[in-house]
Amino acid sequence: MSTTASDPLAALGSLPGVPDAVDSVRKAVDRVYGHRVMRRRSNEVTAEAALRGSRGSAALAGADWNLEEVRRRTDFSGEDEARMVGAALRLTAEAGQLLSIWRQSPLRVLARLHLVAAGGAAPDDAVGRPRLAGETVDEPLIEAPLPGAEEVAGRLEGLSRLIIAGGSAPALVTAAVVHGELLALRPFGSHNGLVARTAERIVLIGSGLDPKSICPAEVGHAEQGRAAYVAAFDGYTAGTPEGMAAWITHCGRSIELGVRESTAVCEALQRGAA
Repeated sequence: MSTTASDPLAALGSLPGVPDAVDSVRKAVDRVYGHRVMRRRSNEVTAEAALRGSRGSAALAGADWNLEEVRRRTDFSGEDEARMVGAALRLTAEAGQLLSIWRQSPLRVLARLHLVAAGGAAPDDAVGRPRLAGETVDEPLIEAPLPGAEEVAGRLEGLSRLIIAGGSAPALVTAAVVHGELLALRPFGSHNGLVARTAERIVLIGSGLDPKSICPAEVGHAEQGRAAYVAAFDGYTAGTPEGMAAWITHCGRSIELGVRESTAVCEALQRGAA
């Protein structure tokens, strides 16, 4: 994240194409929240969005399971893909419980997310803390240069200060930057993509854009595909105005696709109730 503006996140919101993406996301979210099913069965929509979002995040991490398999499965131990899906499900369940802590101590939340994701799969002393110099990272999808431990610590602290300070940036911009920065840093030895996408979810919920967590951006990221995800992320790491705008608009499109998914869920529930 490279900008020197006094309110850097707000400054990103004025990049070409970003205001239109912000407006489009807000309108899409408002439409699904206005669906008649949301007045009576919002909890069901939230639960289904959580399941589909978890599946999408796991798919980007290399465990591209059919939704019905995720729904049916009860044991997520064993093979690597099952553990990845289980980690995604645990993170989604945990996200809503960390909202009150996020604005005061985002680094504490990130540590907790990694602890939940790892679930005993990493050495105990490496879980829930940023990696140290010389420690490796298991994140096969992201091939960008890996920042050193000292840079990671500094940039995490900078990100934390931005979140705690708040500001006038739209939720989409803040969520995209949090997601992109965590992917770029890969601060933990494993599960960084899952943690980054869960942090994006927390920002969207906590900002008030998606308070019921029914607009799973993870669905949209997965639907656009791993190649598009990596290409957009390359724009973030480039740090140019055009690259940053491309990443933010990609995240915006992902939210809109998540909205479309939950709208379909609302329509299905409505037909079932008719």
